[in-house]
Amino acid sequence: MRPYLIVFAVSGFASFLLTPLCARLAVRLGAVDRPNDRKVHARPTPTLGGLALFGALLVGGLVAWSLPAFGDLFRTSSELAGILIASLGVVILGVVDDVRVLSASTKLAGQIVAAGVLVLAGIQFFYLWLPGIGLVSFSTDVSALLTVLWIVALVNAVNLIDGLDGLAAGVSTIAAVGFFAYAYQASNGVPTTATLLPAIVAGACLGFLRYNFNPARIFMGDSGAYLLGLLLASATVSGVGRTTEPQFADTAGLIVPVLVPAIVLAIPLADAGFAILRRVRGRRPVFHADKRHIHHWLLEMTSSHRRAVLVMYLWSAMIVGAALALALGAGLAGRGTAVGLLAALVGTVLVVPRILRRGREGASARGSSVGLDRET
Repeated sequence: MRPYLIVFAVSGFASFLLTPLCARLAVRLGAVDRPNDRKVHARPTPTLGGLALFGALLVGGLVAWSLPAFGDLFRTSSELAGILIASLGVVILGVVDDVRVLSASTKLAGQIVAAGVLVLAGIQFFYLWLPGIGLVSFSTDVSALLTVLWIVALVNAVNLIDGLDGLAAGVSTIAAVGFFAYAYQASNGVPTTATLLPAIVAGACLGFLRYNFNPARIFMGDSGAYLLGLLLASATVSGVGRTTEPQFADTAGLIVPVLVPAIVLAIPLADAGFAILRRVRGRRPVFHADKRHIHHWLLEMTSSHRRAVLVMYLWSAMIVGAALALALGAGLAGRGTAVGLLAALVGTVLVVPRILRRGREGASARGSSVGLDRET
């Protein structure tokens, strides 16, 4: 565990140091996100935070390469080289889009190319163990198609939730920590791409959050959202795409190992799915932006960036905790913990919005009362 902690800490420190530099660079290049009727921030804010996250990836990767614990991983696998090339590609794509707006088709084409690089590097869903069915092997074509679809979906899912200060970075941190715990247990502590990448992602995001949490001094931009989505997708494909029959004693929780990535990343994936359905029903382009995401709904009820983001953090953490309890817990204890967390999650989904709505209505009523007093 110590090598992972070192990589985590170094990645976080690198992100913390690089982010202010990237903010200054963004201002010089004119990569500044200005308020409009579709945005929720009130002042011009530099973007290009993705460059700081990419720098943290490079630094964390170099430190991991220098540590003996990860020596075999770098010597025997082409995955990390492919991830580096694909990451550079999506960061460049995102930076260009942040400076000069690209069409949706151009961005999608760039994402597919980056996903293709990962496939060529060996990051693919070769086969999966499905509960009740057994080991399912995919042909080369099907494997490549499934991998590309998953990577592109996750890249855009992270991008879609990047609508409030600190939301995408925080949810990505929670997802990375959750998947690291699963992958570390599944690999019996042997260093893999699926364990190294989440450690780097979690550290980089935490260092970046110092400047990105409300009130944000910098946004990650498309470059950062694309990068985080790509790295999380790479880790999940590497972690479950070669999975044979699970080694855990309790496989009754049907999520081992196939559904773990989807559950750990449930909120961004669900938000993306709802957005696509909403736009298709409204006969609008799939990539047409709107202000009807889950976080916009919470923001409307709370009138507070921080409260809305913290509620999303809470929901993400509870989903991740339930997934880990079901996947790694033993017998009834694991299932009981998972059921308890899911019940608590349902309770908060039903109760928290009402509490927030009442608080907002009460604040509005007090404000109206004060206004009347002043008039009299």
